[in-house]
Amino acid sequence: MIKVTLPDGAVKEVADGSSAMDVAKSISEGLAKRMLAAEVNGKVVDLTLPLHEDVNLKLLSWDDAGGKSTFWHSSAHLMAEAVQQLFPEVKFWVGPAIEKGFYYDMDLGDVKLTESDLERLEKRMAELAKQNNPYIRKEIAKKEAINHFSEKGDEYKLDLLQNLEDGSITFYTQGSFTDLCRGPHIPNTGFIKAIKLTSIAGAYWKGDEKNKQLTRIYGVTFPNQKELDEYMVMLEEARKRDHRKLGKEMGIFAYDDMVGQGLPLWLPNGGVIIEELERLGKETELDAGYKRVVTPHIAKESLYLTSGHLPYYKESMYPAMELDGVKYYLRAMNCPHHHKVFAAEPKSYKDLPYRLAEYGTCYRYEQSGELFGLMRVRCLHMNDAHIYCTREQFASEFRLVNDMYLKYFKIFGIDKYVMRLSLHDPEKLGKKYINEPELWKETEAMVRDVLIESKIPFVEVKDEGAFYGPKIDVQIWSAIGREFTLATNQVDFAQGKRFKLEFTNKDNSTDTPLIIHRAPLGTHERFIGFLLEHYAGKFPTWLAPLQVKILPISDKFLEYANQLQKQLFDAGIRVEIDDRSEKIGKKIRDTELAHVPYMLIVGEKEVQDKVVSVRIQGRGDMGSMSVKAFMERVLTEIKERKNLEA
Repeated sequence: MIKVTLPDGAVKEVADGSSAMDVAKSISEGLAKRMLAAEVNGKVVDLTLPLHEDVNLKLLSWDDAGGKSTFWHSSAHLMAEAVQQLFPEVKFWVGPAIEKGFYYDMDLGDVKLTESDLERLEKRMAELAKQNNPYIRKEIAKKEAINHFSEKGDEYKLDLLQNLEDGSITFYTQGSFTDLCRGPHIPNTGFIKAIKLTSIAGAYWKGDEKNKQLTRIYGVTFPNQKELDEYMVMLEEARKRDHRKLGKEMGIFAYDDMVGQGLPLWLPNGGVIIEELERLGKETELDAGYKRVVTPHIAKESLYLTSGHLPYYKESMYPAMELDGVKYYLRAMNCPHHHKVFAAEPKSYKDLPYRLAEYGTCYRYEQSGELFGLMRVRCLHMNDAHIYCTREQFASEFRLVNDMYLKYFKIFGIDKYVMRLSLHDPEKLGKKYINEPELWKETEAMVRDVLIESKIPFVEVKDEGAFYGPKIDVQIWSAIGREFTLATNQVDFAQGKRFKLEFTNKDNSTDTPLIIHRAPLGTHERFIGFLLEHYAGKFPTWLAPLQVKILPISDKFLEYANQLQKQLFDAGIRVEIDDRSEKIGKKIRDTELAHVPYMLIVGEKEVQDKVVSVRIQGRGDMGSMSVKAFMERVLTEIKERKNLEA
């Protein structure tokens, strides 16, 4: 007999070789019918996997992240079966679950899929799902697996097999489809009730643009039609809020082939938003005691060798430039430059904490297949800073950084967030992480304690830390529930020693500071992309590229409109006049579509009474008011950085 401990602490004794499904059935047949997978000692596995030792067991349903992921990965296999039946010559690469649904990369030869093909595939998937075919796991020898895919001439699966060890290889079969897969999978296809294939895209094999381009099909499935219908409504709203679409319509940013992939050009309206965000960041950091610096966009190879970035990060850096026999790199991170600023002048304990801030431009060579609008780019402007402090000061400084995040969340109306504490993997010390096991334990505990004491919601994730220490990744959700990684707050116990950074203690001895890397507003690129989707382009007044549009009813009111424009402009309000020979109704509609917060209608009555008729974005006519009252209202919104709804 073996002991199975459930999440509520209850312990069940079952026969050796029993499965999680057996445990579920012993609790309730109804419960067993709802379960999709199991978590055994923290690892998600098939419900049918035999248990041979005492374990901690959690049964996973659709409501659990592990259950959803297993459901969607199994759906990818179902889609592959449908594709194989309609296009027998297909070869598959990988088909993972993603945040919302799944995709599968495949080589379809000369076949070019269309929307009608997706409809055919959906229909075939529904037919296959109703067959209730079980997902059957089979352990297989590497030689046998190689023979299987060699007979098929499948270079993609043979490539995957190269890095797998004998004894760790499994095949999964459902219906007529068999694939190399480590699993896990749901019990059978019958759980999949609602299906939608959402898009077709191209994807380079292994994400390398030098390789062949494969076809990628995206899809999503649900255990019932109601949830799919709700998801499709949300998806339509997300399309309306797509930052790429809004960014083009609003003149925020553009791309040009002659400039290069992943290198956005900020248009005038985007420049306004950047300036406002920088103003907010600089004001906040000035109040918090930061000192501003400016550092070069390139540096010698020796700087990045000393920091350790070249050995750990070289693949994401642009290739070296060689001048006079010396190699230079475009900087992919600001920290080594800031360390040199710290080291430029002697420091004592009285100078600490020493806080350096810069909106530093970095360049990272992301794979072309990973580039996405403003979310994944090759040139990024980072709200970066580095804090040099003693161990005694660490908790207070780390807490102050987190408090800064909370302040920004309030300003931007971000209600849902979580801090993801990213830890190291002890088995990867010396490879992916600095080989200092005791320092890893100490600093991870320090960060965890701060989060607990601050009562900030957080989760822990193994093997996601920076190479020089643990970090917090800040996860936020937009108004429509899309998750974004905003920024990071990192602990660094390594680079102080690498750069021989020192300060003098009270007793005249020297010590090395701890370093905190932080970027509360992330990069302009990612954060503005988030804000476009979060606000659906309807920025609050303080952040809007254009804050007021004056709409004269006819040309005879242009003189008054020009007087108003000068008054508002001189007060620091961004304002324009729509002097087109168009009807006022069209001017209003066009200004609404441009997401300008305020419209001022100017006609006979306004000129006579020296007032303005005010319309607010999305709310309509707000009546007349004096120019002074209107200016006070707008300037207050700008100064206090209020949202229009407030």
